[in-house]
Amino acid sequence: MARILVADDEEALRHFLRRALEARGHEVTTVAAGTEALDALRQATFDLLLSDVVMPELDGIALALKVSRDYPQLPIVMMTGFMSAKARAEDLNTLVRRVVSKPFSLDDICRYVDEALAVAA
Repeated sequence: MARILVADDEEALRHFLRRALEARGHEVTTVAAGTEALDALRQATFDLLLSDVVMPELDGIALALKVSRDYPQLPIVMMTGFMSAKARAEDLNTLVRRVVSKPFSLDDICRYVDEALAVAA
């Protein structure tokens, strides 16, 4: 079991990810913005950050940069539905374990999370 922080501004996707990851035995905290993710990281310890690239207030790129600086051991998996955002996120390949294109299947996202957690272990 891992503690996973999910940051995405789409409520339906947060709900989908929470249910899918909890069904796999993980403990999941969800937030709607990058700034909320930083607050959650200050309050608790997580094993993985699963973040959207495009979010209000603090986007996923800025979030990944801050997290990799302040929590260098925390693996990051990013999600996006925008090809330009995917290219920007993939430029962070030394900081981010994987960039996943939306839409994705339940099996795919769970596999990517499991892979990122296995590498971090």
